[in-house]
Amino acid sequence: MCAMRGRRENWKDYYLVVLDLCVKKGLAILFSTVAAPFCIPISSAPGFHFFWIGEFVKEVSTMVCSALRRVAHVRVYLVRKASGVSRGHQHQALGSRPAASEFAARGAPGSVVELLGKPYPQDDYSNLSQKVLSRVGRNLHNQQHHPLWLIKERVKEHFYKQYVGRFGTPLFSVYDDLSPVVTTWQNFDSLLIPAGHPSRKKGDNYYLNRTHMLRAHTSAHQWDLLHAGLDAFLVVGDVYRRDQIDSQHYPVFHQLEAVRLFSKHELFAGIKNGESLQLFEQSSRSAHKQETHTMEAMKLVEFDLKQTLTRLVTHLFGDGLDIRWVDCYFPFTHPSFEMEINFHGEWLEVLGCGVMEQQLVNSAGAQDRVGWAFGLGLERLAMILYDIPDIRLFWSEDERFLKQFLVSDINQKVKFQPLSKYPAVINDISFWLPSENYSENDFYDLVRTIGGDLVEKVDLIDKFEHPKTHRTSHCYRITYRHMERTLSQSEVRHIHQAVQEAAVQLLGVEGRF
Repeated sequence: MCAMRGRRENWKDYYLVVLDLCVKKGLAILFSTVAAPFCIPISSAPGFHFFWIGEFVKEVSTMVCSALRRVAHVRVYLVRKASGVSRGHQHQALGSRPAASEFAARGAPGSVVELLGKPYPQDDYSNLSQKVLSRVGRNLHNQQHHPLWLIKERVKEHFYKQYVGRFGTPLFSVYDDLSPVVTTWQNFDSLLIPAGHPSRKKGDNYYLNRTHMLRAHTSAHQWDLLHAGLDAFLVVGDVYRRDQIDSQHYPVFHQLEAVRLFSKHELFAGIKNGESLQLFEQSSRSAHKQETHTMEAMKLVEFDLKQTLTRLVTHLFGDGLDIRWVDCYFPFTHPSFEMEINFHGEWLEVLGCGVMEQQLVNSAGAQDRVGWAFGLGLERLAMILYDIPDIRLFWSEDERFLKQFLVSDINQKVKFQPLSKYPAVINDISFWLPSENYSENDFYDLVRTIGGDLVEKVDLIDKFEHPKTHRTSHCYRITYRHMERTLSQSEVRHIHQAVQEAAVQLLGVEGRF
């Protein structure tokens, strides 16, 4: 899976980098039985063993070792660049510095990353971290009795029961095992997202290379399924975005997407004088409809969409729910809405939806139909329904968490009983930003890669511009908290120092440590 797999002849580079880090930190790591999970196998590096130096207990050494392995893997690109080992790498002109997200690719251009059994050549767009790669294939939404699985099954059950086809079979088909690796065309172009749209930025997405990426939304599969002739379906899967670090955000989360198309007969059936009504016309686009849709068609599609979603959230949350619709913008629907519910006295956004852009529908070969689409986040719903306070918990393998969702009926009410909340360890880091190519998401991704799920949140607590040099300084507060035990300041200190070193090496910042 590693970007460097298949380059085993260069194992000495890994040895030198990791050993250098260990010496600097006063550590050595016992690798006699455990290989770095996403680096080269131990068998390919004869004599590749480290030893513990110091008085730390085994548990502390294991955790720090894990953090340093991550840093070593990130830094290996720099080592290879300096030593000229990387094949096919085009060096930057003297004095120029590549964007930090280029270093986030855990391998030099010309190498290959293998993911889900397929090789992907790396290039200047590759920016996947090992933290993210380790999550690919986990498919929490398909793990029986996981809270995300419960939400998915409840939605499936509702659609199966409420919407039945002509022959008594479910109207909606479900796809919950599609590969998260998609082309950039699928993720953006098929959805009419313009070439210069901000959502395409490297800083916001995980790219395998310029043509392939980890999907940023399940909408990436809309066009293909429509083109295959489907007109009612649900898509469920893991999606990937580079984002801030807090209890509500994680680089991997799960979405459920739904699409339904209507023919003229289906939409106007039961409508008085419906046979005289039309789906399409040539007019002008307004805030309320597309230029190709008749007002009658648009109003009926919008009504069906909102009725469908009202039934769904009532099924999930119960009767008597206050709902409101907020106008918004999506490139692939118009008009578009966000649905908000009043839950325990607070208005919460739960999903986005809209009437599908006819250009998208036409390009997929369904020129005689109109339709709607919506997408919701499974974690978002699960955190509200089950009162789960931290998104990291969904990745926990702690039985105290998982057994709370072991229910005989998927519709059974569950209220999460918090595990003992262990104290946080807080450390600040401040540095001068480079003159160009700095992205906060690069820093967040670096912190996640090194600190893993020990990092609860990262807050930008101060910005300062020097009055004479006009250089900008950022100060971030990193909150470390283990989900299952108490962390000590001494063990966190080594991880935090690794973050400091990596920020200097990879992001080109100047430390104020």
